[in-house]
Amino acid sequence: MQHDTFFLPYNRNLVSRARELRKNMTPMEQKLWHKYLRGCSVKVLRQRPIDNFIVDFYIPKCKLVIAVDGDSHFMPEGLVRDAERTAILEDYGLTIIRFTNEEIRDTFEGVCHQITKEIQN
Repeated sequence: MQHDTFFLPYNRNLVSRARELRKNMTPMEQKLWHKYLRGCSVKVLRQRPIDNFIVDFYIPKCKLVIAVDGDSHFMPEGLVRDAERTAILEDYGLTIIRFTNEEIRDTFEGVCHQITKEIQN
């Protein structure tokens, strides 16, 4: 079912958890935030509750979710959970791009370039 792309459900029950996650970002989330996203020309929200999820980064202007995936995302249950979350978020008209910790660590300029391309689309 396609949802209204201008309305994203905001789960107030996740606000305190999102605040905690913002204070305790992973090292690769911190790198992406401090060295690139914080200075973007568009507004970027960190640890944003959408529906029953907290996405790592959300750019409202482009309806873009940026996920930073650590090791737990590649375990069988993590892969299933990510696929379900991606399907639900895409149903809201969002685009989801995922980066591994290794991609952010080892190919940071390429990661930034890919995000810039998404923002400009």
